[in-house]
Amino acid sequence: MFGRKRKIKTSDPLVRKLMDIVGESEVLFEKEDLVAYECDGYTMYKGMPRAVVFVHDTQEVSDVVKCLNEAEVPYIARGAGTGLSGGATPLGGEVIISLVRMKRMLHLDLENRKAVVEPGYINLKLTQSISDKGYYYAPDPSSQYACTIGGNVAENSGGAHCLKYGVTTNHILGLEVVLPSGEIVDIGVEGVPDLPGYDLLGLLTGSEGTLGIVTKVTVKVLKNPEGKKTVLAYYDDIDDASQAVSDIIAAGIIPAALEMMDQVAIEGVESAAYPVGHPRDIAAFLLIEVDGIEAGIDDQIEEILTVCKQNNVREVKVAKDEAERALWWANRKMGFGAMGAISPDYLVQDGVIPRTRLPEVLAEIREISRKYNLRIANIFHAGDGNLHPLILYDASVPGESERASKAGSECLKVCADVGGSITGEHGVGIEKSAEMRFIFTDEELEAQTNIREVFNPQDLLNPGKLFPQPGRCVEVKRANQDEVQLV
Repeated sequence: MFGRKRKIKTSDPLVRKLMDIVGESEVLFEKEDLVAYECDGYTMYKGMPRAVVFVHDTQEVSDVVKCLNEAEVPYIARGAGTGLSGGATPLGGEVIISLVRMKRMLHLDLENRKAVVEPGYINLKLTQSISDKGYYYAPDPSSQYACTIGGNVAENSGGAHCLKYGVTTNHILGLEVVLPSGEIVDIGVEGVPDLPGYDLLGLLTGSEGTLGIVTKVTVKVLKNPEGKKTVLAYYDDIDDASQAVSDIIAAGIIPAALEMMDQVAIEGVESAAYPVGHPRDIAAFLLIEVDGIEAGIDDQIEEILTVCKQNNVREVKVAKDEAERALWWANRKMGFGAMGAISPDYLVQDGVIPRTRLPEVLAEIREISRKYNLRIANIFHAGDGNLHPLILYDASVPGESERASKAGSECLKVCADVGGSITGEHGVGIEKSAEMRFIFTDEELEAQTNIREVFNPQDLLNPGKLFPQPGRCVEVKRANQDEVQLV
């Protein structure tokens, strides 16, 4: 019957205590409600939470944390669930503290170019809310239409324009955080960067929800650039496209964005919602954007066109208007989701390499693709060497999920072996915790876990994430399956 309130019945005393804090309707505990919270955007592993609690303000977060501490029950803070490494995935039995109700802008100070938002505030909404005043928020992950600022802080998210403007940590001025003890602390002073002492803002940003729960974020907002132009260049050889990337940077040009897609990725985006008409037979394209003072834009564009032509470009063109530029970017932003148009399942990887090693690394990834008989689409923030190999597979075929996972790990090993990293912006979560050994020694990992123990001594906040778990079995559930597997 419409309008009739659900009668809530539970024998779980912890759930009743949580309801006393946030209200009966703000706690989910029945299996059919919890299924949606079994994983984040990394769907290869799943686990069932004990409950989901929707909090509304900082005090409720603190009260919920204290309640869970008293019960010695582990918990996870969660935003929109768009993360791609399992950082918000339960390992089994945790309580999820959902921050999506905390979605207000609390303060806007354009004179000092800053805004204070709650963690559930949507990334793109921030730019949309201030664009008519001539300002925007720079970090722009592909999921910016859905991801939250709090989640961006947890993962230190980047995006296409981080080449020039940096990642989330470069745009954070202050945080309000609920520590695992339930204590509420302010880190940083609003609008005053570079305070003396330890860089706690830097420590918290990118800590993947293992040190505290962010409840307020003070961010920088930027003035819209005077000018902006975008170039699209098609290449018959991916090595030529890679060389063009290095040559553009070597020429002293720092584009706002310098993106690349290979042929398999192009097949995906041209089969999805925002086709541009990219030739299906090209090996790769570059999407290059420059912005800044209007007077210098045309000179930079001419130099970029020259570099592209010197590297055997098939065709290179400048967006004729804002509508064409917006379509090119919609096509690029659709990159990950578009893989669903050409494959039943896909695994997104995220590694970083020196730009000059790009041809070598792509050759290695092609070998990995052949070894495991799985197609790999490549989407890059090429300007800063951030690679996203997408391993295409079919989870319904026995053994393919395992092959995809092994192929992804080998791609990360290649990145580490050339002096790079296993993640640029997607985090470690549960997906890459074992691969942390590719780039850190046991002593270095111990130093990092020692820091975690200072903030999170009982390891109740997002346990089992970020670091290898020696000698410990982790219960996970394969996507689309009911059985639990020990790994």
